Amino acid sequence: MKKIITLLALLPLAVFFLTGCEKPATYQITEGSTHTYYRIKYLYKEPLDKEINAMIQAYHHAINPFDSTSIISAVNNNSNMEVDSLFTRAFNSCTKISEATDGMFDVTCAPLINLWGFGFKNMGAVNQAEIDSLKEFVGYNKVQIQGNQVVKEDPRILLNFSAIGDGYLCDLIAELLERHGIKDYLVDIGGEVMASGKNPKGNPWTIGINKPVDDTLGVNQEIQQIIQLPQKTGVATSGNYRNFYIKDGKKYAHTINPKTGYPADGDILSATVIAPNGTNADGFATAFMAMGREKAKKFIPSHPELEYYFIYADEKGNFISEYSEGMKKYFKN
Repeated sequence: MKKIITLLALLPLAVFFLTGCEKPATYQITEGSTHTYYRIKYLYKEPLDKEINAMIQAYHHAINPFDSTSIISAVNNNSNMEVDSLFTRAFNSCTKISEATDGMFDVTCAPLINLWGFGFKNMGAVNQAEIDSLKEFVGYNKVQIQGNQVVKEDPRILLNFSAIGDGYLCDLIAELLERHGIKDYLVDIGGEVMASGKNPKGNPWTIGINKPVDDTLGVNQEIQQIIQLPQKTGVATSGNYRNFYIKDGKKYAHTINPKTGYPADGDILSATVIAPNGTNADGFATAFMAMGREKAKKFIPSHPELEYYFIYADEKGNFISEYSEGMKKYFKN
């Protein structure tokens, strides 16, 4: 009995030493660049660089169209390759956004984007006949996944998930962090964000919405509005200073209207969307750019999970802000 009592007396001391060896949680930063910059800040006992970088590589292997060895490249080249869960999830998410927006968001627009050229460098060289010929194999409902294979109505159909890419990767990394029990984090992938919990000062995370100013190098960025994120939230912005083109003295952002095949003539220069996840924030921000302000504002009431902040220019070139009623609660005064 005496030995048992002695052992029991030592137990609290053993527990103390065991818990005392636990590393205290501190804010870690994992950052780098793979096609775009990323910076992840999270409260944890140690860095998770290896796991985060492995997730980024898995993401690129699944849906990076600029990687010749990726699954999406194989699909676009009509190779007989099975798709993985990351590809399938991205495809299904895009399909849902396409259905919700009546095709104003479409991952099969790649041929049209290629025709116009990055930054619409081919503005004067594109004709209606070329557009009509490409529209024959543009349409999200012309492709589906059966089993582990992508089935296309036309082999010339090309997929590109870039319109949700950064937001989707935000979600994947946020989920990785949460599997480790992490509740306080800010995932920033190319300016798209997934946030949860508190920052190192114990306050909600804050981010800025940039003015769409002409600054090709991105060295003179101006903040239009600062917002704070008091709950788990995805934030994405489509259209910015890098993507303007000018026609007849009017500025447009770099977005293709999937229905017409032409650059969107909507009046939104920048669309920021808050959503429950990064994928939807990214996808709907792109769709709103194509829709224009009036159509987007009519769409929003049927999707109360979304909030928007639009920037457009008046006749004098002044930037005007317009936002949903629910967006106001995120403003940091």
